[in-house]
Amino acid sequence: MKILLSNDDGYQAPGLVALAKSIAEIAEVTVVAPSGDRSCASSSLTLRQPIRVRRSEDGVYYVDGTPGDCVHLALNGMLDFKPDMVVTGINAGANLGDDVIYSGTVAAAIEGRFLGLPAIAVSLVGRELIHYPSAARVVRDLVSHLNRTPLPQDTILNVNVPDIPFAELKGTQTTRCGARHPSQPIVAVSETSEDDRIFKIGPSGGSADDGPGTDFAAVASGKVSITPLQIDMTRYSRIPELSHWVDAFELA
Repeated sequence: MKILLSNDDGYQAPGLVALAKSIAEIAEVTVVAPSGDRSCASSSLTLRQPIRVRRSEDGVYYVDGTPGDCVHLALNGMLDFKPDMVVTGINAGANLGDDVIYSGTVAAAIEGRFLGLPAIAVSLVGRELIHYPSAARVVRDLVSHLNRTPLPQDTILNVNVPDIPFAELKGTQTTRCGARHPSQPIVAVSETSEDDRIFKIGPSGGSADDGPGTDFAAVASGKVSITPLQIDMTRYSRIPELSHWVDAFELA
């Protein structure tokens, strides 16, 4: 297998280093990752300026761009081969519920799916974030399983692993995305005048929908959460109602 690895924490992030080491035991690994932290970059691409790509002494490509840029470049001509799979992470922190909307780690996996490859995004959930080898081992085994028992090409798996030793994991669970409360209020960093102020985005909200079957509940119980994601954002259940509403609308 040939596996493309990326992330949103930067090419030197401990999660990516642990992931590359683990996946290299079963596959040929190529790393194309941002040159620095691009967390919460979502699916943004750099379109208005050229993107610089450099290669480190150990063969890692680092990109002055977003996670999406990294995977897009890698799969559209930068590499001289086509990988079999895209794996992104290990993210330093959860990508649960609404996090998937903002996550650069998930976005990099989505970019792989857009370009025809199965993809896995993996995150480590906890406070100290020390058990990256646990998550790396989980993903290595998932990649092997996906290779032996393929899923459809448009598969995106969002994997969240509790920050505990591998032996203490309580297994795996197929889950749905839960939901968070709204983010905490913004923080004023400085204020020169009403026309010149600096703010910082507040922390993510706590879990709101964390009942049975959610990614939140699985991780809280010590299990690895595996959530299949889709890209079609159409709210099909509202189409009939909206159709009546639109029928009553007339252009002025």
